[in-house]
Amino acid sequence: MNPLVTKIIPLIPTILKKKRSWVAAVALLGLGYAATGNLSTGIDWMWKEPRDVLVDRVAEARDSQHAAAEQFRDALTEFKAVVEFPESDLERQYNKLNKAHKRSQAAADDISKRVDRVVAASNRLLEEWRSELDDYNDPAMRRMAEAQFDQTRDQATRLTRSMRQIEARMQPVLASFRDQVLYLKHNLNLSAIAALEGEATIIESNVDILIADMNRSIAEADAFIDIILKRDLS
Repeated sequence: MNPLVTKIIPLIPTILKKKRSWVAAVALLGLGYAATGNLSTGIDWMWKEPRDVLVDRVAEARDSQHAAAEQFRDALTEFKAVVEFPESDLERQYNKLNKAHKRSQAAADDISKRVDRVVAASNRLLEEWRSELDDYNDPAMRRMAEAQFDQTRDQATRLTRSMRQIEARMQPVLASFRDQVLYLKHNLNLSAIAALEGEATIIESNVDILIADMNRSIAEADAFIDIILKRDLS
């Protein structure tokens, strides 16, 4: 059990008798929900070991990347359909593209939020681990623990760097989508759609590269989770 929870449990009866403590508890729950949109994951560090929190959050970020890859692929399909098979109802075409762009932006925002949570969980785990290295009495065991700490820190750094790169690489693609949507909005005519045709190939290439990068980052997340879980079993 998380050491913090171990300390809190004996205090619960006293806490519940105090009105102000109730307010503080409610405020804490509210902050957790506001920060994450999910009450349980917003304060999961209170009852989970730091290692388990990190594994869960890496998995969430991985799933978010997978969902974003699908959304970007769907948005590209919508864009190509508008360019290749223009309809007479141009406002309807614009609305379709605008919705696809907004869904893509929401997917990108979710990735950013998930990566922030991975970084926070990684820092919490490493800080606790580092503070406990001095508790070893056996020098040999301490050296092994330090080596394992260094390895985990390096792996976490590589993983978060990869995820941050995905964040950055999404922005040009989103900007391209946004530009095309705005252009179509301001020029609701068939010639505007024809003008977008040249951009379709460029956007498709950028989306393909982005999705390939996402798949590599997803594989890194899977490998990181596998390493942590195998380490627990060893």
